[in-house]
Amino acid sequence: MHVNKVSHVFTINHVARMLGKTEEALAEIAETMDPEDGCLWVVGVGEDGVLAFTEFGIENLRDALEDAGE
Repeated sequence: MHVNKVSHVFTINHVARMLGKTEEALAEIAETMDPEDGCLWVVGVGEDGVLAFTEFGIENLRDALEDAGE
């Protein structure tokens, strides 16, 4: 039986502030990420949704930024 160990996610605007990057820069990287990489959409009533990341997703973003020389 699979147990989901994700207890919370961080919205893209929060992660952008954490990493000192723009939401646009992170969104470009996120285009190549899958849910298995820690990137997902959070949707609420009457909302289009917001991009969010697990802690693992934030690690993947940091690695991608480092690989890009940022």
